[in-house]
Formats: sequence, C-alpha cells, structure tokens
Amino acid sequence: MCGVTDLRAYLSSLDSETLAGLLHEQAERDPELRRSLELRAAAPEPQAEVAKIGPVLDTVQRLLDSGTRADVAPLARRTVERICRDEGDGAELRRALGLYARACAARPPDPVELADWLAGIAFDGRTEIDLAQFALPLGETGLAQLRSHVDRAGPDRAKRPVAERLHEQLVEISGDVDGLVAILSKQLPSMEASLRIVRVLRAAGRTSEAITYAARALKQDPAATELADDVLGLRRAEFDREPTVANADALIEALVVAGREDEAAELLGVHRAHVEELIGGRTVEHYREAARALRRLRKLYRTVGRGADFAPYLAELVGRHKRKVRLITEIRNARIALPKE
Repeated sequence: MCGVTDLRAYLSSLDSETLAGLLHEQAERDPELRRSLELRAAAPEPQAEVAKIGPVLDTVQRLLDSGTRADVAPLARRTVERICRDEGDGAELRRALGLYARACAARPPDPVELADWLAGIAFDGRTEIDLAQFALPLGETGLAQLRSHVDRAGPDRAKRPVAERLHEQLVEISGDVDGLVAILSKQLPSMEASLRIVRVLRAAGRTSEAITYAARALKQDPAATELADDVLGLRRAEFDREPTVANADALIEALVVAGREDEAAELLGVHRAHVEELIGGRTVEHYREAARALRRLRKLYRTVGRGADFAPYLAELVGRHKRKVRLITEIRNARIALPKE
C-alpha cells in the first residue's frame, strides 16, 4: 500500500485535467468536500478565473466523453455563467453551452427551470442559443415554457430579434415544416433563407417543392454554387427514386450546369433504352413517339458535348430496324437526317 509521500508524488505527476476530473468525481460523492470546493470557487482571483476556463471545459468534455456517472451539468452551467459574467471569449461560450447541453441530456434538470435559464442567456444577447441541442432535456414542458418567454418578449422592440430567432427554432423543433417555410419565406430573397427552405423541404421528403424553390432562387442568382449543388443533389435523389426519362433529363441539365458533362453523358442510355421501348410497341403512334424521342436525344448529345456520337448511334439503330418502313418514315418526318447507305 502506498504511503502518504508516494501518494503525493503520484498526484503531483498528474496533469491538471486528470486531477480536476478525479477531484470533481470525489466531490460528487463527498458533500463536505464539495461545499469546501464551492466556497473556494466563489471568490477566485480574476486573472486565475479567466485562465481556468479552458482547462475546466476540457475536463467537462473529457468526463462526458468517458461516460461518467457524475452529474457535470452544474459545473458546465457555472462555467457558462462565469464566461457571461466576465465577458469572456465567444467561442468558449458556445463550447460551454454545447457541453452543458450534453450534460443536461445525460442528467436532465427541471425543464421549466432550464427553459427560464436559457431564455435569460438568450435575451442577454451574449450569444445565440441552439435550442436543438437542448430539445431532449427541455421536453414538451420546457419548450412550452420557452414559448411563453418568446410570446411575452415579442412586443418588446429591443427583444424582438432574439424572440424571432427563438420562435423560428421552436417551430423547427416541433417539426412544423409549413410553419418554418412560412417564416423563412419572409426572409427572401436572402440566399441563406433559400438554402434553408430547400434543405428543410428536402429533409421532409418534399423533393419537388424543394426543387421549385431552388430553381426560383437560382434564377435570381445563377452564381449561387451552394444552391446549384443542392439542386444537383435533389435531381440525383429524384432520379434514383424514379429513373424516368423526365427525371434523367432534369439530372442531365443539372450535371451540365455543374460542369459534369461526362457524368451527364452516362445518362443518355436512359433515353436510348426509351427509344427501343417505343419501337418495340410496333404501332404507328409508338414509332412517331420514338422519332420525337430521337430528336430529343440528338439535342442531348449536343448538350453533353457528344454531338458527333449521335450519327453513329443513329446508323446502328436504323440498321437494326431498317425493315420497319413506317419507323423510318416517322424519323424522316421528324427532320432527322438518316445515314447514307
């Protein structure tokens, strides 16, 4: 068994974060030790207080990452309040709030009291609260309490911007897609609002509406590359779900806009298969539709930068179906130049 001297030497060898973690866990089990430490923490040296923020946050994060059974929420919350009080670093404040949210999720506090505290921090104006991080510990009771704070603050012009941000988050947490889109629509033509609307609708599985909003916003700002990427993702998802000719057309267009002509060219096979399917119908109307599809396909070959490849494709097609006289007639009627024999 180690003696006192050996124990002191061992403790002296530990880094401050490990030592703080051990001491905090012991304080959770020993009320007398905890009271003593809290008294010491109540009157720290100002410079030492600021210097301790980083290590305290590191310790809280390490304890949470390790799955400690100790309730670290009070320590995380006091750290948030300390940063607010001392007007500390904004990045540290956001980190502290994130850690406090994790601690609350592990050991949920009283939801009404948590809602009151969050409202105080938000309306203080030091930082923006991410309510989604606190949704679980708040629960319906806490969220309802926050709504009451927002409703009361609405008429106050000074508090209105914060109240509007919190209201938007509360609507989003509730899952009210239409309500959130209505709020964001008031912020148009902001590109940020357009992006959020597109992503909210996409997440809700409302792909067609998302594409409509995205296309409308792109007309206003064709250089919005982030939005163009979203459109491409939406078109790809739509085609993967329903690999129709119409969806292939839309995806080809989006790929060309994104400068991915080679990838777009791979989708021409969807149209070629469609032409073969129409020809297989063996009726006059099917042949007429096949000729129209060939005209569309000729244009797409040019769109993806493969215009020279259409003639060999057409020659091979006509060679296989040259005995279908009515088909050949419909291709001529569609003003498609037939290959010379």
